[in-house]
Amino acid sequence: MTLRFASFALLAALATTGCSKGPKADANAKPATTAAKPEGAGATAAKPEGTGAATAAGQSFGAGVKLPDSTPIATILASPKDFAGKTVRAEGMIVDVCPKRGCWFEMAGPNPGEKLRFKVVDGEMVFPLDAKGKWAVAEGVLSVKDMSLEDSVAYAKYQAEEKGEPFDPASVTAPMSVVRIDGTGALIRDKQ
Repeated sequence: MTLRFASFALLAALATTGCSKGPKADANAKPATTAAKPEGAGATAAKPEGTGAATAAGQSFGAGVKLPDSTPIATILASPKDFAGKTVRAEGMIVDVCPKRGCWFEMAGPNPGEKLRFKVVDGEMVFPLDAKGKWAVAEGVLSVKDMSLEDSVAYAKYQAEEKGEPFDPASVTAPMSVVRIDGTGALIRDKQ
């Protein structure tokens, strides 16, 4: 019974990568440190403000994008713990959007299978489903959560249910780490 409760509690905590919850702002929290940027990091984007406001550079969400340089998704995913708790800016093609509340989107990295999720508190920013295929510039604090195999199976099941997809528990054979950006601002535009 205790193990079942512990798994349920962890699943509930990890559901923040789903639709019901997200990063919580703490009025007493100190600002996160800024991640170091590798040489040759991406181009600078406009610094628009607002939630879903259209700008000449695209559609701005939340606090906008303030960091001048992007950290490549491949670099973040290669050593996510180096960036954990730090504010990062990343860019990529949007390959998926939350089908329930528009509270997250996933950006593709340059290599097959590389995806980084950008998650916000429900209702603070709402990303349209037609954002798939568009270019995103996203900024927020990088979060890394390591899970046991049992919790990884439960997480994968939750993700499949959220998308209305079938799920085979045997498909999860190793513990996972959930790496995401807890978003503060984004810019979505048609092209890179």
